[in-house]
Amino acid sequence: MIRVTNLRVRYGRPKSGREVLHGIDLRIARGEFVGLLGPNGSGKTTLIKALAGLLPAASGRIEIAGTDIRCLSHRERALRLSCVMQRAEVPAGYSVRELVLMGRYAHTGALSGLFSDHGPEDHAAAEAALKDARALDLAERQAAELSGGEVQRVLLARALAQGRELLLLDEAVSALDMARRVEAYDLLATLNTGGSTVLSALHDLNLAALYCPRLVFLKAGAVALDGPTTEIFTETNLRDIYETDIRVAAHPVTGAPQAHLVPGAAAAALG
Repeated sequence: MIRVTNLRVRYGRPKSGREVLHGIDLRIARGEFVGLLGPNGSGKTTLIKALAGLLPAASGRIEIAGTDIRCLSHRERALRLSCVMQRAEVPAGYSVRELVLMGRYAHTGALSGLFSDHGPEDHAAAEAALKDARALDLAERQAAELSGGEVQRVLLARALAQGRELLLLDEAVSALDMARRVEAYDLLATLNTGGSTVLSALHDLNLAALYCPRLVFLKAGAVALDGPTTEIFTETNLRDIYETDIRVAAHPVTGAPQAHLVPGAAAAALG
């Protein structure tokens, strides 16, 4: 579904700007649910943006469903993947329902403001997406007046209305409270069971370990670890990645590995 080969991404000038990703190789098969983790500045957001076509590669290759992303138009790309970014801008003057309907552009060609072009299928898709994202109660409110957590639920709904084959998420639930985070990942797990491929960048180690069978850790712009959660989510690996003392124990209900920080460990490591 996703094939990344020797990907390098720079900010600034194409040839002389600061390189953020250094030769990333990554394969994600259709139907996988993968968590993308790593410290601040490791390149998670940059990788998600590159996969979504929002940042150009300085070198290397990205293929989505077998096609080089550079060969896809905006609309073709939108038909293949949906993306929810952290802290995305919400335009003023639109209701939540209208914002979610914007996700149907790839299917109808209707741009913002041309909501009369949306047919029954588009409205049904938006209604289902709002319901799935637990945002149906927000449908008639103005999107610009929502709280941060409410906005993220609406943006998830827009992505679901756009398409569910491949979902890319960058800290998409960071503004949600604990219960809503679990709801969101329960939904992602259900979508994944139904055939959706999910790549989710997040900081919450324990949420990732609860839901993602495979984890990819970035550090300093490179892949540091990649493998089954049950094999690589270890104290030694987490200490190396985050450079602090972390203990791992089984979740009392699911048995999934869970990380526990040790107070004062980071300060002690600094001497």
